[in-house]
Order: sequence, then C-alpha cells, then structure tokens
Amino acid sequence: MNVPRFYPVLDTSYCSDPVEAARAILDGGARILQFRHKSAFSRAVFETARAVADLCRTAGAIFIVNDRADVAMLLEAGLHVGQRDLAPRDARRLLGDEAIVGFSTHNEAQLRAAAYEPVDYVALGPIFGTTSKDRPDPAIGLEELRRLRPLAAKPLVAIGGIARATALAALEAGADSVAAIGDLLAGCASAADIGRRTEEWRQLTNGLTPVS
Repeated sequence: MNVPRFYPVLDTSYCSDPVEAARAILDGGARILQFRHKSAFSRAVFETARAVADLCRTAGAIFIVNDRADVAMLLEAGLHVGQRDLAPRDARRLLGDEAIVGFSTHNEAQLRAAAYEPVDYVALGPIFGTTSKDRPDPAIGLEELRRLRPLAAKPLVAIGGIARATALAALEAGADSVAAIGDLLAGCASAADIGRRTEEWRQLTNGLTPVS
C-alpha cells in the first residue's frame, strides 16, 4: 500500500470530543486516520469509533483501529497492532486478505521479524522521546532510523515524539510516512485548532521531494 506521508493518530486521551477532532483532521486533508483508545473499550467508545469510521468513509480516508481486532472487524476497518497485541498473522486470519494491517516495531530484531508477518506497513519508534505511552521503548533517533530503513521491505511509518519541526528530518532519514499524536492534538483548545495543525502537517509533508 501507499501510506500517506502524514499519518494522524487520534488518541482519545488528548481530546474531549474525538468525533469533532476526527472531523477537523479529515477536513484538514488527512487521508488516513488511526483511532487509538488505550483504556476500557465501552459501548460508548465503540459508538465513537463507529462515528469516526463513518466520517473516514465519507471523506475517502483510510480508517485504522489501534489494537482491537474485534472492533476493526465490526467496523470493516484496518488494524494496527503492537508487540504485545494479537500477532499480525492471527489478525490477518480474522480480518481477511483485503484489510490493512500495520505492526509496531521498536528495534532491529523486531523490524527483521516483521518481514515474516503478513502486514501492509510497519511502524518504527519512538524516534524521539514521547509522552503518549506510559512505558515507552528507548528512543531510536534519526541515525538509527536511517540505518534500519533498508531492513523493511514494506512502507515504514516513523512514530514517537515527531513534531512539525522534525517531520522532514524523519522523512529524509528514510521514513515513508510520519505519525503525529501529541504535536497534532496536545494543547488544542478547539477542533478548529486541530484542523489548522492538520493543514500545517499535510502541507509540510507533501512539500518534500519524495525519498528515492
């Protein structure tokens, strides 16, 4: 698959109204959106995820669910899994061949192992220090990203502590896409603020000459 250069992650812990935040992100031009909810997945949270899925479908954007294969199945969405989640090969058995499956990696060994998994893209990180995880893995840095990039045969999404000021450096180091959480959502007082940041991210990442 061709992963859009800008990969926004809608972490529900950062926003009081995830649906309006999603609307702003999509109106800002995002072509992919991941729904990330790390606490208990209640019926209300599922309905929120369903509403975001509907918005993505209307906008023609790819919708990805973080961690939860059951929710991805019900919403006919893609799935992103981590090292402690359902193995990608088992997720693929549930979701079928057509669904998009992404997989998080944090070091060379995990990235090499991911080559044998039936995934459409891999995420590598955290590139920098991040506050979006309770127990983050050690930061990789740009030089390690550059060194490890040839090991990934699939599109690679750089994630973890990436801001607008460092996004181009991550792309220049070999990432096909950069994911944003905190720099997109933190400190935004309104959905309009999130929309403006989305436009900044999209224009920034689309303005770079593609990495050869």
